[in-house]
Amino acid sequence: MANIEILAPVGSEEMLHAAVFSGADAVYLGFSGFNARTGAGNFDADSLKEAVRFCHARGVKVHVALNTTVYGGELASLCDAIRAVAASGADAVICQDLAVATLIGKIAPQLPRHGSTQMSVHTLQGALELKELGFTRVVLARELSLPEVEQITRHCGIETECFVHGALCMCVSGQCYMSAFLGGRSGNRGSCAGPCRLPFEANALPEGKPGRLHHLSLKDNSVIDKLDQLQAIGVASAKIEGRLRTPEYVAAAVSACLAGREGRAYDRDLLKNAFSRSGFTSGYLDGKIDGTMFGVRSEADAELTKKTLPALRELYRRERSRVPVRMKLEIEEGGEKLTVTDADGNKAFAYGDFEPQPARADPTESLKRSLAKTGGTPFAAENIEVEMDEGPWFVPGSTVNELRREALDALLKKREVLRPWPVQDVELEPLPQRTLPPHRTLRARFERWDQVPEQALSGVEYLILPIAQADRVPREWRGKTLLELPRVMFGKLEEDTARRVAATQDAGFAGYEVSNIAHLRLCRGLPMSGGFGLNVTNQVAAQFYADNGLGSVLILPETKDSDISTIAPTHAGKPVPTGVLVYGHMPLMVTRACPLQNIHDCAHCDKTGTLTDRKAKKFPVRCGMGVRTIYNPVPIYMGDKPGALTVDYGVAYFTLESREEAAAILDNLRVHAPFEGDFTRGLYFKGTN
Repeated sequence: MANIEILAPVGSEEMLHAAVFSGADAVYLGFSGFNARTGAGNFDADSLKEAVRFCHARGVKVHVALNTTVYGGELASLCDAIRAVAASGADAVICQDLAVATLIGKIAPQLPRHGSTQMSVHTLQGALELKELGFTRVVLARELSLPEVEQITRHCGIETECFVHGALCMCVSGQCYMSAFLGGRSGNRGSCAGPCRLPFEANALPEGKPGRLHHLSLKDNSVIDKLDQLQAIGVASAKIEGRLRTPEYVAAAVSACLAGREGRAYDRDLLKNAFSRSGFTSGYLDGKIDGTMFGVRSEADAELTKKTLPALRELYRRERSRVPVRMKLEIEEGGEKLTVTDADGNKAFAYGDFEPQPARADPTESLKRSLAKTGGTPFAAENIEVEMDEGPWFVPGSTVNELRREALDALLKKREVLRPWPVQDVELEPLPQRTLPPHRTLRARFERWDQVPEQALSGVEYLILPIAQADRVPREWRGKTLLELPRVMFGKLEEDTARRVAATQDAGFAGYEVSNIAHLRLCRGLPMSGGFGLNVTNQVAAQFYADNGLGSVLILPETKDSDISTIAPTHAGKPVPTGVLVYGHMPLMVTRACPLQNIHDCAHCDKTGTLTDRKAKKFPVRCGMGVRTIYNPVPIYMGDKPGALTVDYGVAYFTLESREEAAAILDNLRVHAPFEGDFTRGLYFKGTN
């Protein structure tokens, strides 16, 4: 059984040295402009090459994060970034946007692709789809239990990677729009402002419960003590989160992971002092999702970290000797020759001109001890031979030491040679410049059938309803109803969804609304429309989905109007319609942990609630299908700006509304009336950072 890889975060050159010197098997770092931690010290083409040289010389792999959503105007720069990564010889690219994956396949097809956790892959079908698309690894969602990880790992046919230590987002990664909609800083663009770490007040407080708590702030995840179990089920890589943290933190986490992998005890308190939010949680992997998972970074935590830093620096002060080499020292009357060879077949030589003197006793063991002193270098001597022609000969230790240093330096330089991936000349197709279509249609999405105002549906092209509502849709409406598949399908929900698809595919429905990469497999060969959960923000990604069976594509509401106008996919020479939300309380978060667990347990909950932030904004919370959804307090409304966005259809996205409210809003959309009350234009005119 192969050792599970210890994969460390790197956000600066010092973090790189800390990760490697403390023993990481691989590192991941961001390429400037296209990674999910814009606040980290990211790498450009030149510094990436130096990082790869440094790591590869020491047997450490380098994974490069290009894992943001990409806008149309950035596609040319993205192509340059892919070429730069290929030129560096890095070991893999981590990507979220299928535009990145598509362009890697065209520009550097041999460069391995890893599906980022922002792709929201949390089921077997999602991982199988990535395999079919040519990915070599999937970074699984952090919300999975150990049996769920095992089910995917054992059957998906590609490597799996799991987070084992570091910060936990409250929302399923890739599906969080809170920071973007509240402050214009998008998590999918690497600029999350972390509003979830702020205090919120919950409604319906039992007597004696404190009102203002951090209901969206989880403790850091730490399952290092379960590395042996992850390794046993075949997980390829144990990932440490934390590119925005410190070298000391990285060294502490890597050292603990090495101990955990080997079944040795590690200092959990030291790890906690390096960084924690009043302790750690293993709730997701253990399948114990409750109020104990929540925590915040306190002043006491910060003070402990400050006191611990000097001890942590010792973990990476010296280079770890870990690259095995064979040494052969040959001594003859005219001088000395040392040959060092690594496992990859690289060889280096050093020659001495000391005139050997006859020795009274055999010096072989003494010479081997001198050659074995590789401390402070990346190398560890696993085999040493000494050959003496007509000896024994005496050679002073200083001469042997100099031979060793010279030969190992030469070997290090050979190992630093970059091995670029082959690239192909690819010319990016010019972006289309859409004009406003003469006829635009309206679709209406509802949470439940009893919310649908049948008398107010004139002119609505399609209804969209969750697939669990399929039996409630009258037969006369099915021909214009798209069945929405759940954005997340934890537990047995994927199997349940697959059964529902099979049961409804011949029942007269217009098709399926898909919002996760897994849905492409569940609905292959059936009519599909793309929902906002696919995070489509550019022409290349939209074209990917059109090529893979989608008959229409909803553009992510984070996308600016000027970028929306450059998205115009086609199929078989015909336009594939694109759409935007024109009304709706945007689902800002979808979570597996419950933000009301600090207040009451599930047995005492009516599956509804409200979180109030420090500005007195009230965020509705709804529970269902094994997840909680947190909605924006004010809806998007574009009804009075009918020609502002160059798309083929708009979607009225009803969630919290009554049937009467939905009817009134549809009427307003139909006549382009202004909205009464608070609303937002979303990010259509502002864009995001």
